[in-house]
This record gives sequence, structure tokens and C-alpha cells, in this order.
Amino acid sequence: MRFARFASAAAALAAGKVDPDWSADLVHANDWQAGLVPAYIKWHGWNVPSLLTVHNLAYQGNFPPCTLGRINAPDGAFQIEGVEFHGKVSFLKAGLQYASHLTTVSETYAREITTAEHGCGLEGLLQRRAGKSELTGILNGIDESWDPRVCPDLVRPFAPGGWEERQENADHLRREFGLAIRRGPLFGLIARLVHQKGVDLVLSAADAIVQAGGQIIVMGRGDPVFEQELTEAQHQRPDAFAAALRFSPGEERRILAGSDFCMMPSRFEPCGLTQMYAQRFGALPIGRRTGGLADTIHDGETGFLFPHASAASFLGGIVRAFATYGSKQRLNRMREQAMGRSFSWSESASDYGRLYRSLLGSAVA
Repeated sequence: MRFARFASAAAALAAGKVDPDWSADLVHANDWQAGLVPAYIKWHGWNVPSLLTVHNLAYQGNFPPCTLGRINAPDGAFQIEGVEFHGKVSFLKAGLQYASHLTTVSETYAREITTAEHGCGLEGLLQRRAGKSELTGILNGIDESWDPRVCPDLVRPFAPGGWEERQENADHLRREFGLAIRRGPLFGLIARLVHQKGVDLVLSAADAIVQAGGQIIVMGRGDPVFEQELTEAQHQRPDAFAAALRFSPGEERRILAGSDFCMMPSRFEPCGLTQMYAQRFGALPIGRRTGGLADTIHDGETGFLFPHASAASFLGGIVRAFATYGSKQRLNRMREQAMGRSFSWSESASDYGRLYRSLLGSAVA
């Protein structure tokens, strides 16, 4: 009800029903929490174009049928071409159905959600919107503060080519997390500890990584089962495996500044930001070829992509990382290419600007 009231107020404000001296040219809603905004605009017949961005289709805001009356929706909205989704009221489907245009946070994810594998039961609706050119992928960006040359959280800032300074960060990171000081590769994982992020794949590869001379640092919170398994892994290999069941922005930056590789074996990833942060800090990402990972990691140049959400496929990426670590010339060349990339919001903002103008032009027409 909180999100329904929020959406209702936002729609009324946009339509000039709250302040008679102001109305919006366009409304940009995000995810299921704001999914009813385009619906209220449509139900009231207000002439305001709307855009809905889906950051993760798996989170849908589905509620019992009795919700329909509580949110003051018309009875006719509870049908397959309205808000009804498997017998429930879906706030996300409302936005997908009624918004003037839809976007997601990467081009690959925009294509993926029109398939049965990634469509979460909404692929039919999304296929129709895409067929009308009403679904666009616009990649997220990252803040310019992600710069290891000026980062105050690092023991020693560094620039591309400053590998001695980066090694100081790696040694400090090992001491900070209680790992042995070694010269093998260091693998980091910073994520919500959930099935989507492939935490089980990291656990399945841990023995192989450690036996080959690598070390692992994991930071995050999430599923209690994963938290327990990670804690047990740390107890079994305290010199090679560290599990920090928390999230700290400063620690995140130090992990990326000291890790050689950043593991992102996500089963799906609408955009992902950590792989961008990692490249800026010289930690080569190892990610599944999906969503934003496929759009932001240049395979074999700034990181490694593997095709399937399986232990064997992920281990293939790990093997490639070890092979690269064995050639310092290639490793440093990839680091320089990764650190030289820009993931600024400027390009994304331009894309949104063009889309806004297109929607406003359509509304005027």
C-alpha cells in the first residue's frame, strides 16, 4: 500500500492535479515499486508519457487479488492485458503493460528478457513491446570517483602501470583479511550472497583455486545457507579463504585494488556494476556471458567471459585467468586496457535524453 500510494501521488503530481502551476513533461518510473505510476496515468486518462526501467525482472511486486480494490484500480484491469499475473496483481506487469516505453539497464538484458529463460513469465508481453520498438536497453554507468589514482580508501593510490603500488595494496589486503602473504593470484567476490550471483559456483571452484596457489576473499550478505558455507570454507583454509559477511564501501575498493581477478559467475545480470568498478581498479573480471557482463567485459582483453552457468564453464574461466597470471606481460597489458576504460554516465545520459525527446515528440504528435 505504501508503494501504491506513492505511485498514485506521483501520477497525480505529474498530471498537474496536486499543484495547478506545475505538471511533468514525462514520468520515468523504476522497477515494481513505481510500476503503478504508468497505470494510474492510463486509468485516469491523463496525457503524460511514461517510461518504465526494469532493473531486475525477477522482482515483480505480486500481491493477492484483493489488492485490486485497495489500490483503487478499475475492475477491468484484472485481466491478462492488465495487471493480472498468474492470479495475482502484479505491480511490475502494470508498468510493463501501461508505460509508453520500456527500458532495461543493458542491451543484452533487453534481448534476454524476451526469452523464456530470462523472461520470468513475462516474455510474451515483452516480446510484443519489443516488436513495436517499445523496449530499449541503456547501459548503466558508474561514478567518476571510482579512480584508483585518487581513492582515499587505498593504502597506496596507483595509476595504470603502477604495478608496484598495486602490489602494496594486494599485500595490505591479505594482512587485512588474515590471509598468508603469497605471490599467487588473489580472487575477489563482492556480491549479494544469493543464487543469482553464482555463489555456489564459487564454492565449487574454491578447492581448485586454492590448490593451484590462489587465494579468495568474499564480501557480502545474503542467503544464510551461503553465509554458513562460506564461513566453513574460511575455517577450513584460513590462510587462503576469507569470508567477510558484511558490506563496506571502503573494503570493497581495497578488495578491488588488491585482487587480481573479480569473480562474477551470475546466472543472469541485468547490468552489474562491480565488473565496471573492478576494471577501473585493475582487477580483471571473470563473468558469465550474460546481460551487462557481456556488454561491459571485453573477453580476453579486459577480463574473461564464460558461456554457461555451470561449475565446469566457470572453472574454464578460472583456468584462463591462471594462465594469464602466469604471463606478467599479458596480465599487465590487460590491466592497462581495463583501467583505461570509461564507464561514465555521459553516454547513458545522452541515450536517455534522446529517448525522452522521442517520447515527448510522440506525445505532441
